[in-house]
Amino acid sequence: MASHRKSRPTGSRVAGIRAPAIATAALTSVALLSQTANATPSDDDRPSLEEVEKKVDDLYRQAGSATEKYNAAKEKTAKQRKRVDTLLDDVAQRTQKLNEAREELGSFASAQYRTGTAVPETATFLLADSPQEYFDQNQLMGRLTGRQKIAVDDYVTQQSETMKKRREATESLETLTGSQKDLKTAKSTVQKKLATARELLSELTAEEKARLAAIEKKKQEAAARKAAELAKQQAEQQAEQQAEQQAKQQAEERERREEAARQESGGTSSGSSESSGTGSSGSSTPDSSYGTKAEKALGFARAQIGKPYVWGATGPGSYDCSGLTQAAWKAAGVTLPRVTYDQVNAGTTVPVSQAQPGDLVFFYDDLSHVGLYIGNGMMIHAPKPGAYVREESIFYDGESSIHSVVRPA
Repeated sequence: MASHRKSRPTGSRVAGIRAPAIATAALTSVALLSQTANATPSDDDRPSLEEVEKKVDDLYRQAGSATEKYNAAKEKTAKQRKRVDTLLDDVAQRTQKLNEAREELGSFASAQYRTGTAVPETATFLLADSPQEYFDQNQLMGRLTGRQKIAVDDYVTQQSETMKKRREATESLETLTGSQKDLKTAKSTVQKKLATARELLSELTAEEKARLAAIEKKKQEAAARKAAELAKQQAEQQAEQQAEQQAKQQAEERERREEAARQESGGTSSGSSESSGTGSSGSSTPDSSYGTKAEKALGFARAQIGKPYVWGATGPGSYDCSGLTQAAWKAAGVTLPRVTYDQVNAGTTVPVSQAQPGDLVFFYDDLSHVGLYIGNGMMIHAPKPGAYVREESIFYDGESSIHSVVRPA
């Protein structure tokens, strides 16, 4: 007897089995490709050598700017603390005087009681040896009491004012201390960035390090050429000034001879010659004085070459940029402020082309760096963390990085 069930088509079964297998294989392939893509970073994600160098340079500048802000906060805090200490001493002295005045009044009141001045005036008058003695004593006591009261009132007022100043100074000191801590934190953050950048540099291949060295060498060569150009320009200006000075001296000498000849012949016009001589000596004296001081400052700076840059340091074993310039000019008897954005206002601004040895050269819009000009387009400076005090072209970071030149003395 034949079966009435219909057999299943074989094709339908095969299709039901193969479709999930194909889908699973496809998903597996996608996952593997995705993992492979994630496991192998693209070369495009890695910063270029130039980008790494720029990052490090930017971080060094940020560190320099943060250092100057930290130095300013530290200096303000020290001044504020000194002011608070002075106020506290003043309060103590005033309080002591106030207590002495109160004791004196107390003893005076006791004396009044003992002498009877505290009893009714009629009785005191009657008990006095003489009416005149009573009037003299009563007037003296009243006068002393008034003076003591004025003194006490004055001390109380002074104490109140001093306490108020002490509270203000303490609050100000707390604010400055908080700011200083914030700046230290910011400095720490920058240092961490510097460490990251240095790590990037340390991971460069030998070929990349060679390329980086070549880039640095080109920058140094360009800076040296700019320094040589400035040196040539300054030499030409100096030659012109010397020629003008020589011509002026010759003219003055000729005028003196003519004056001497007129005096021999009976003429009188010595005032013109004396006036000319005075004007000449007056104009040359300041330059001579500045040159002497600048030589002392430069002598000190040269002696520091090779010492490490340390942020916040003012010597003698290490320096930051403004610490070096401050110490150098201090050796010449000139007091400069501690930080760059105060030092820039501590003298006369001159064009770069007229820079003289000893002048301060400031860099960047935020005045985060300063060096001491030594002539011929060169300077002595404490460059950055990890570097040492050295001579270098003032164009070491390009001409556009120079902010201004200031003559401090």
